Amino acid sequence: MDAHDGTGAGHPWFGTHRLKPAASADTIRQMLRHELRDTGWPHQRVLPAAPMAIPRAAYAEIFRVSVTLIELLRRTALETGRTTADRLAAYGMPAEEDRLWMADPFVEERYADSVVRPDLVIGPNGPQFVEFNVSGALGGVVETQSRLAVWNRLHADDEGRTPYRSPNPLAVRAEMFRSLGSELALAPRVAIVGSSKVIGVQPRYFEMEAEYYNSHGLTARFFEPEELHQAWDCAPNLRYPIGLRNFTIPDWLEVGLDTTPVQDALDNGCVLVGTQTSTFMHSKLTMGLLSEGRPWMTEGERRLVERYLPWTRVLTERRTERQGQQVDLLPFVLGNRELLVLKAGLGECGQQVVIGRDVDQAAWESAVGGALDGTSVVQEFVEPQRCRVSLIADDRDEPYEADVAPVLGPLVFGGRPAGLFCRFYGDGTAGIVSVRGGISSSDNVMVAI
Repeated sequence: MDAHDGTGAGHPWFGTHRLKPAASADTIRQMLRHELRDTGWPHQRVLPAAPMAIPRAAYAEIFRVSVTLIELLRRTALETGRTTADRLAAYGMPAEEDRLWMADPFVEERYADSVVRPDLVIGPNGPQFVEFNVSGALGGVVETQSRLAVWNRLHADDEGRTPYRSPNPLAVRAEMFRSLGSELALAPRVAIVGSSKVIGVQPRYFEMEAEYYNSHGLTARFFEPEELHQAWDCAPNLRYPIGLRNFTIPDWLEVGLDTTPVQDALDNGCVLVGTQTSTFMHSKLTMGLLSEGRPWMTEGERRLVERYLPWTRVLTERRTERQGQQVDLLPFVLGNRELLVLKAGLGECGQQVVIGRDVDQAAWESAVGGALDGTSVVQEFVEPQRCRVSLIADDRDEPYEADVAPVLGPLVFGGRPAGLFCRFYGDGTAGIVSVRGGISSSDNVMVAI
């Protein structure tokens, strides 16, 4: 076995066991890049040299809390209005998001949380969930699958046993689709709906998932939007009645793609997850509402939210609770920028996020002043803690160790743990980490040991 005790560097939550690199830097580098070839995944100057390992109890905590918070988030989002129209108004959703609804509102609501990846950091007191990505277009699924495939080949013994445990993301997602087909009495024929015309994505990114399903008992196909009519306008036994919405509306609109073929598929009986209702869960406003507390929450749920969600509030001119006292929210926010982060309700890759301590007072006041329309939140800043990892870099011949501040992304499909994606800056920098966000960073899979 290739696990060893570390030096104790980093926050205790990460544990002291680490995994040694199991091959030369050049071999690991080639294997990692081969797995994600031709997908559009950006070049990373620094790559992991081994899986990131945490204790099993810490791993279980992440998913136990994730599943609970996702259900609370779903309930919070749905209670903002009795109908879709009511919720659109309550959230002040942009007009472009008012599309791609299913005809059956129960099915629309039931499968909104099928595909979720929270983002969390390890703060001084443990895990803090800073965001919830609720969408069929989550980053990290194919990436985690690919990283795990490399580590399993390098670290397994002669009988295929590894010194760690991790779910297989696509295996869990395949089970999600089997359950979906069974619940709806639909054939387990899966449409992967996306487009290689989106910036930074190539066809293989989608085809890898379809190929996995086809080799593991499901029938699957990747559909570009102009091909999607073939999923339903055909003989009954050739239809693809369930599938994955592996795109976001803003990404498609950015490159001029029409969403009408997706609406046609939905209108003709295709069930594509996560449904459009996921956008309400995805909005950071829902985190703000949940953090503030809902009347229906039990005492146990309130304590869990207080422990794992940083203080988050929808930004408006009003009074609210802060550490057991009532405060005027706007004056508090303006006077405490170093404690806070300003986030737009909708945004991807760290966009529309202002970290108070990273800007001067004038810039903070300007950003806050432009965000008082009820579609943004302020959130308590969480100081990310570091852990020791093994890395390889383009300009170094051997693996080396460094301390990094990872952002963890537990993958949850149909309520099931599906792997733990994480990303970080190789130089130890903390902050907004987005592999596709235009700034070089690194990613890995975190495993239980």
